[in-house]
Amino acid sequence: MRHSSLIGIPLALMLTTGVAQAHALLDHAEPRVGNKVANPPREVTLWFTQKLEPAFSHITVTNAAGERVDGGKTRVSGNQMSVTLRGGGNGTYRVNWHVLSVDTHTTDGSFTFQVGQ
Repeated sequence: MRHSSLIGIPLALMLTTGVAQAHALLDHAEPRVGNKVANPPREVTLWFTQKLEPAFSHITVTNAAGERVDGGKTRVSGNQMSVTLRGGGNGTYRVNWHVLSVDTHTTDGSFTFQVGQ
């Protein structure tokens, strides 16, 4: 009985790893996640681990007051997604993203960065 339990653990780990690889995960961003920049950036760009479906992938960005400061039109090219920003002042900006990878899996998430001295 104990021997069969030990066999199941590696199998479960392999299956879990396979599922994680099937989703578009955030690889890196500009401005970088958690970074502090002196001035509000003109755009936010995100790179993912898989190609994205443009019609179902988007970014929204809010400033410290919770007001949307993104231009509203997300641009997608391959595994890269960008949105232009309007001036939003100093403070904490929150980037929210939702993507559909070309293999039909959705993922979403958020991160913040700081603007100002």
